[in-house]
Amino acid sequence: MATTITLSFISLLVPSCWSQIRLHTGRNCTTWRRAILPTRLGKMYSRILCRQYHSTKGVFGFRPKSRKEFQLDKHINEARVQRSNAFRWVEAYRNHAHRTASVDPVKFRPSDESVTERTLDYTRYGLTVNDRINPFGLVNTGASSTITTEQLQDLLQTMYCGTTSIELGFIEDEHEREWLAEHYEHSFQTTLASIEKREIAELLLQSQAFDNFVATKFPTVKRYGGEGAESIMAFYRQLFRCAAEADLTNVVVGMPHRGKLNVLTTLFQTRPAKIFRKFKGLPEFPEGVKAMCDIASHFHTSTDLEVLGKTIHLNMLHNPSHLEAVNPVSMGKTRAKQFSLRDGPYGTSDSGDQPSRVLNIQLHGDGAFVGQGINQECLMMADVPHFDVGGSIHMIVNNQVGFTTPGDRGRGTRYASDLAKSIAAPVFHVNGDDPEALTRVTKLAFDYQQKFGKDVFIDLNCFRRWGHNEMDDPTFTNPLLYGVIHSRDSVPDLYARKLLASGDLAQSEVDAIVKKHMDYLNSELQNLSSYQPEKSYFEKQWSGIVQAGSEVTTWDTGVDYSLLSLIAQTSVKCPEDFALHPHLRKHHVESRLKKIAEGSRLDWATAEAMALGSLLYQGFNVRISGEDIGRGTFSQRHAMFVDQNTNEIFVPLNELEGGNGGKLELANSILSEEAVLGFEYGMAIDNPNNLVIWEAQFGDFFNGAQIIIDTFLTTGETKWMVCNGLVMLLPHGFDGAASEHSSCRMERFLQMTDSRESTPDGDDVNFQVINPSTPAQYFHALRRQMIRNFRKPLVVVAPKTLLRLSECVSSHADLAPGTYFQPVLGDRHVADPKKVKRVVLCSGKHYYNLNAERVASGRGDVALVRVESLCPFPVQQIQEEMARYANAKEFVWSQEEHRNMGAWTFVQPRFENMCGKRIKYRGRYEGATVAVGVSSWHAKEAEQVVKSAFE
Repeated sequence: MATTITLSFISLLVPSCWSQIRLHTGRNCTTWRRAILPTRLGKMYSRILCRQYHSTKGVFGFRPKSRKEFQLDKHINEARVQRSNAFRWVEAYRNHAHRTASVDPVKFRPSDESVTERTLDYTRYGLTVNDRINPFGLVNTGASSTITTEQLQDLLQTMYCGTTSIELGFIEDEHEREWLAEHYEHSFQTTLASIEKREIAELLLQSQAFDNFVATKFPTVKRYGGEGAESIMAFYRQLFRCAAEADLTNVVVGMPHRGKLNVLTTLFQTRPAKIFRKFKGLPEFPEGVKAMCDIASHFHTSTDLEVLGKTIHLNMLHNPSHLEAVNPVSMGKTRAKQFSLRDGPYGTSDSGDQPSRVLNIQLHGDGAFVGQGINQECLMMADVPHFDVGGSIHMIVNNQVGFTTPGDRGRGTRYASDLAKSIAAPVFHVNGDDPEALTRVTKLAFDYQQKFGKDVFIDLNCFRRWGHNEMDDPTFTNPLLYGVIHSRDSVPDLYARKLLASGDLAQSEVDAIVKKHMDYLNSELQNLSSYQPEKSYFEKQWSGIVQAGSEVTTWDTGVDYSLLSLIAQTSVKCPEDFALHPHLRKHHVESRLKKIAEGSRLDWATAEAMALGSLLYQGFNVRISGEDIGRGTFSQRHAMFVDQNTNEIFVPLNELEGGNGGKLELANSILSEEAVLGFEYGMAIDNPNNLVIWEAQFGDFFNGAQIIIDTFLTTGETKWMVCNGLVMLLPHGFDGAASEHSSCRMERFLQMTDSRESTPDGDDVNFQVINPSTPAQYFHALRRQMIRNFRKPLVVVAPKTLLRLSECVSSHADLAPGTYFQPVLGDRHVADPKKVKRVVLCSGKHYYNLNAERVASGRGDVALVRVESLCPFPVQQIQEEMARYANAKEFVWSQEEHRNMGAWTFVQPRFENMCGKRIKYRGRYEGATVAVGVSSWHAKEAEQVVKSAFE
């Protein structure tokens, strides 16, 4: 049933404007609705309509959230009607006062005073200085008696124009707006106890002491200190207290360089000796570990914290220097924790409203948050089924300068946080000089996230005392700003002075705090020679995993066909009352059942279903992510069915009977590569028993995720000893689809491997690249990812035309126990190997083109050898196959790709150096783009490439 919406907008600028919405819900059925635009539209319709495809009942990994209609208390509504002028004035503060709030600690840029003159002046709303106003229903003052206009103005100025403010105007949900205003205003009625202030002061002073110590002992080291942003200590302190009070079990943090070492050593139990050892040029891992290591500001921690008598496990992730790239990784890691706990979207409750016990925290830099597009991608995933983590708490550490670029030159919006408005996430602006205000706002942000399960932002306005790093002089480019910064006191000193004045702290206590921490840091440095790096990998759920060895191992991945038959039948079985698409019933379901019964012509999609189902049966979990993955880009997978009458989803393999209860999650993603692949990497690094697969819509599009591939996927183990078994499926093949739909650029992946040209590879290459040519090979490759005792990323040069090529099939015997992935497929069609004069090596789909030409030309003197594994390069198997052709004089590498692309430059030196034979190239010429855009040219090239292999 088609559903369309036609909207007629008269104006989006007048809040009280009415508009009409026409809903066509059937051929002869038209209904009219009226709505206040723009805010009510999203609340009433968008969430209802856009979620139907993802099932109103829920599927594994997605539990629909209940949507309760909010009703404002009638007494509050009456009060606002009766005192409408005063309420409009209060609303003006809520919506506009942030523009004039005192949230800038360096006061370098003037606030918008015109707001006070134009918008916040009570006379504009018909009020006079002598009016007495009952605040009930208007503003949460904590008092019930009437107050004067001036008294109310003082309260509003304190709440909305002081060292904190809030942006509410763009929040479309009335319940959220009311809750935020009420609780934000109520927070001013509470004050911190003296002991809490002392704890905050101690953390700030310790952070400052760390920076001073390192600056003295390691003056030439880039430490990316926290000077100017020390209040983040108060943020973390309050956040973990809130987490403990709410009985959360896990907190996952993604944080960039700035202040990270301060936080690690002061709050998160990382020994300073580990940092100092790194500063002295020594590795962070024990001897014997195959790792290249990384800089200190990229360090992580995984530790249990005791907070308020409760244990919370903290994962602060490794971050690369590519700012913001860690954010989707932290989200994926958070969701993986929910997966393991069967919590949040994986819980057993009928409703998805129950808060998760896992919390995601992301810290951003002001310049990077605005400038890096990955942030928009992450926010767009925030409420998407199978990517939702229950809301993240974001803090923008707003230095007011990005590298050397002033804040107003680094963005085209008022605030660094304005991207949050795209998902209607509330934003709190806080002055970094006021750690108590930050503490209050942090609690409010946490409570909001827990109640509504949505993202929330804190914009911490602070400063960066030095340049981008301590070796950089910021006065070259920002002399006026840094004139102000260098003339002011530090945040810890200002706060300590405040507590000294209030009597909450004595000077002797301040001195003792600093001395004690300095003594501790000195002790760590002096005893550095006795410090031995701790092992921080292959623990807990990873305890059965080892680092891959220098040999290439073979794993029996075959499965009894009776089980595979059951799995394949289950993969196309749906409930009797399910309205399956008739085309699928005939061409997918019936076709697969027929192939299963025959057992001799199993196609690619059937082999995949068997591989995944057998892993589920063994107790492994599988997650496939990407654009259109449920159906498959080429309409080949159909791992989920959509009811043609209700839009409900059914995932047949999750109904597999028997076995150990593994689950399949199908995550149809937003149109993103970088953030989605980063998310999946975060899922993959959490648990080795989860097979995570990311499929590009076409292999060409992987380069949208190049940062994730470079900094995490292919280097995470060698830098950080963080292993993963993520599989990338990259559809590839020259079939006339031009430049952006032909090549996964396998040459780039091969160039990124640490494969050696002159000595054989082992399993310990940083990642593996295969170009399988049969369904059975693909079956074994997927199962091998989980069966073996180590984890490596796998790039699969995946097929397009082979999905339905009649010759590309496998027999049940190819999947039987005792079978395995074969790095090389020899030529079994050669009648007499002794008559072979030429051996043509190739890979993947190209084999079928070559074989068709060989048959057509009757060339029995040519053998076709398929190199299925490109990395590790299968030297031994190639040598064994070459030995069959004792009389061969010519060895050729044939490929579809251009000479400067494909596997040629990778294969040639390895073949010649280790097989001891010269090899010739046959394929396309050098090219600047991967494929021509003229069909007749493509056809001619394809013919020439194939024929050249036999000339």
